[in-house]
Amino acid sequence: MGVASLLIDDGVKREPDREARLAGESPAEVATTAISLFLQARNAKRAAIAEAAAEADKGVFISREPMDRWVASWGTDDELDPPEPDIFPER
Repeated sequence: MGVASLLIDDGVKREPDREARLAGESPAEVATTAISLFLQARNAKRAAIAEAAAEADKGVFISREPMDRWVASWGTDDELDPPEPDIFPER
């Protein structure tokens, strides 16, 4: 296991220390878990953005009007099915 020295604001440092006491873990374990979860979330966000960008690059979209009608129908007795794509790339 590696060693890292971090300068952390006192207000921020209190939370992992508090969690460590409550969980019966060391502050280092809490900090390691927190950093790991933070980085996993960041990586998941980056992957989702890349996936969305790749999907957008296909050029297949739903125009605004059908999308607006569909969203406006949410929660009503006449809720519409999701619209089908109606904008396609020129081939």
